[in-house]
Amino acid sequence: MKVFLTFRIFLCILILKETCPQHFRENVTVTDLYLISENIVPMKRVLDRGPYFDTSATKNVTSLVGITGHLNCRIKNLGNKTVSWIRHRDLHLLTVSESTYTSDQRFTSIYNKQTGDWSLQIKFPQLRDSGIYECQVSTTPPVGYTMVFSVVEPITSILGGPEIYIDLGSTVNLTCVIKHLPDPPISVQWNHNNQEINYDSPRGGVSVITEKGDITTSYLLIQRASIADQGNILAYRLMQTPSP
Repeated sequence: MKVFLTFRIFLCILILKETCPQHFRENVTVTDLYLISENIVPMKRVLDRGPYFDTSATKNVTSLVGITGHLNCRIKNLGNKTVSWIRHRDLHLLTVSESTYTSDQRFTSIYNKQTGDWSLQIKFPQLRDSGIYECQVSTTPPVGYTMVFSVVEPITSILGGPEIYIDLGSTVNLTCVIKHLPDPPISVQWNHNNQEINYDSPRGGVSVITEKGDITTSYLLIQRASIADQGNILAYRLMQTPSP
């Protein structure tokens, strides 16, 4: 116990001699030194901890087919260690630091000095790119942080299809649901037998209501259904051209 206490006081005395005024050094007590050392030792423990991951970021990332995805890995106390990205499916080394180690140039490592983030950028992702990726630090032994990357395709479906039967004279309500879009569509258009539906036609009683959001829903309403209304109904989305 004496050896431990003496070391702590000696450490504080060294610091005081370098940083404190003369009058303070002359009047400082052992109790003061002990309190100072209580703040120094926890800081030293943090510095001695070595690199560790900030686990507050999401481990699950979803991207659309063809739309660039980013896996963000935030590391504290990295020091002089290097960061690599590894694909678990085939244990393929993708990047080391900011250098790409694969012939697939869609994969790039990007470092943000302000946040300490090491991001794996995946351009033009395809369904086959879905899987587990690991952000690895070159400690001994290496430590890693795994993330799940999911690539999805936009889905457009008409509920109740492919065939719907309606009584003559009743009201038809067809519902189209659109999922997995980067942004809501500009509009949703409906076709009847390969012709765009004209909501202002003399027939009347035909209207559409579209609710845009993460999931876009469009309702085609046809009042007083007749034989002429039967046939093939198609709904499709009009989108702005996305950035890759």
